[in-house]
Amino acid sequence: MNSIWIIGPLGLVVGLGVGYYVRQVFAAKSIKNLEERSKKIIDRAKEEEKEILISAKDKAFQMREEAEALNKERQKKIDDLELSLRKREESVDVRAERLERDRIQLETEEEQIGKTREELRGLRDKQLGSLERISALSKEEAKKVLLGMVEKEEKDEVLRIIKATEKEAKESADEEARKIIATVIGRIASDTASESTVSTVSLPSDEMKGRIIGREGRNIQAFERLAGVDVIIDDTPGAVVISSFDSVRRQVAKVALEKLVTDGRIHPTRIEEALKKATEEVDNEIKKAGDEAAYQIGIAGINHDLLKTLGRLKYRTSYGQNVLQHSIEVAEISGLLALELGYDAAVAKRAGLFHDIGKAVDHEVTGSHAIISQDILKKYGVDEKIIHAAAAHHEDIEMKDTLDFIVHAADAISGARPGARRETLETYVKRLEELEKVANSFSGVEKSYAIQAGREVRILVRPEDINDLEAVKLSRNIAKKIEKEMEYPGQIKVNVIRETRAVEYAK
Repeated sequence: MNSIWIIGPLGLVVGLGVGYYVRQVFAAKSIKNLEERSKKIIDRAKEEEKEILISAKDKAFQMREEAEALNKERQKKIDDLELSLRKREESVDVRAERLERDRIQLETEEEQIGKTREELRGLRDKQLGSLERISALSKEEAKKVLLGMVEKEEKDEVLRIIKATEKEAKESADEEARKIIATVIGRIASDTASESTVSTVSLPSDEMKGRIIGREGRNIQAFERLAGVDVIIDDTPGAVVISSFDSVRRQVAKVALEKLVTDGRIHPTRIEEALKKATEEVDNEIKKAGDEAAYQIGIAGINHDLLKTLGRLKYRTSYGQNVLQHSIEVAEISGLLALELGYDAAVAKRAGLFHDIGKAVDHEVTGSHAIISQDILKKYGVDEKIIHAAAAHHEDIEMKDTLDFIVHAADAISGARPGARRETLETYVKRLEELEKVANSFSGVEKSYAIQAGREVRILVRPEDINDLEAVKLSRNIAKKIEKEMEYPGQIKVNVIRETRAVEYAK
């Protein structure tokens, strides 16, 4: 029993000791773990602090570099501005010095000129006094004597100088005129518009010809009577021909007949309606043509009725050349000639555009188309210079102003350029034959050929009869004879060819 009481407390003590020891072990381990965690936290905090410090240093360094770069850029701008200001100051100083030098030089030159002028006056007074003393004449008498002597002694020399000057001036003027005309022609590139006195209307089938003729010819008779044209219906497949000297009437008839053919209903009443509508359309086309011509030339402020009269030239021809196109071309050439001569190009263009406007009504009014143009332009209050240029471009009245000569030359250039106007085949062939005949009339000529539509004659000569110098003389003589005996547009090139051949055979 006593042993139990002893063992019990002893077990309790041992248990308490073991428990205490175990707690101490666990406590030590917990403390150790806490110390390790604290150490890790401290180490991590140190590392983060170190990273923050490094990042802050990097950012501070970057900001310092950016500030230094910005400062350098500003300093560079300041330096550039200072340099520019210094240069400007130096330039101003140089200019000021130059102006001062020029001012001093001008003052010196003025002073010297004044002295020279005074000296010349003194010398002149002395010479006049000496002359009066020597000749015992008054100033006026001495002057007359001297002028008489100079006139007598130098008359021949003066005449010679005048003639030489006139010759030089004429040659210079001819050369300048050729240069101006060549420049103007080179800048003009106009189309050639050839017209005739007939118009062709296409038909969908030959059956339509019968409808056009009508029963007992009543349709065609009504059409010809109302339109004032001739309708030619022959064996030509799919076409009829409208003939009239009045191109406006011919165009109206063509438009009306095309409408009738398209519609298919052809009878006198329908013909009258179609002609009325066609007349309105052609009138609109005429007005539009006048407006387009003025716009193309670049002139404005023209009376509407005058423009309509101008537009009628679209349906007028002269030697196969469309008169409206010719007028536009003359206006362009006149403007270019005016620019070369220092004249008002706008006025020259107006004069060129209206120079042939009388041709729009010349079949209705008697007289020269130039004079008719004058009357029309007067009616619409056109500038007097333009009116005079239109009336004088064919020398119906005397040419006076520079504008008259400009329009006259432009009209000649437009009408005479190759291809602008058409000749009849008979006249064309006759002119070529005459050209060859003139060339063959000279001795030493073997053959001659008119080529390039009569703009060149090529002449082959016998080399045993004509030498090189004589070939040059022959071309000049042929050209002179052509100018004297023939009429032709533009110019003709005389080309003399002398060919020597040496032939031998190898056997």
